Amino acid sequence: MEKVRLLVVDDDPPIADLVATVARYEGWDAITANSGEEALSRASEFRPDIVVLDLMLPDLDGFGVLDRLRRSGTMVPVVFLTARDAVADRVAGLTRGGDDYLVKPFAVEELMARLRTVLRRSAGPGFQRSVLRVADLTMDEDTREVRRGERLLTLTPTEYEVLRYLMRKSPTVLTNCLLYTSLSGLARQ
Repeated sequence: MEKVRLLVVDDDPPIADLVATVARYEGWDAITANSGEEALSRASEFRPDIVVLDLMLPDLDGFGVLDRLRRSGTMVPVVFLTARDAVADRVAGLTRGGDDYLVKPFAVEELMARLRTVLRRSAGPGFQRSVLRVADLTMDEDTREVRRGERLLTLTPTEYEVLRYLMRKSPTVLTNCLLYTSLSGLARQ
């Protein structure tokens, strides 16, 4: 299965980097842009599967970026991520061709869930869920359900992330030090 290609466009580099880092942790390819013109250039080179787009950019605003993407024939799904929370802005974003709209401050987990949902909707009936399998353990990364055999397991968010990391690395033997280093970001999310 090919990696999802994500373009994150935000004039605040720490936010763009955070979203890109979490997406990379999910196994996606992710790049960032900090202006509208840079976003358009990156989109034509990188050809993303989905775009996270801020409205307030230093040169060309998010609506302008979306309009130019659509005029160029690009129908890439776009999820707005912005501090502009007025109903008029949300309606404008969706009616101009955006696929979803999330207001800052935001939870990264919710953004990733929304991105997976938009991808699933835009991919149509042939979409394949992201399911990890190791022995009798099954993890559906889209629904976050974990089963052992037929039994549904209830995990804390940290337990889920640790198990997902281990399942992705299976059958590699991991040391405590490597686990700690790889998962130390969980406490900061």
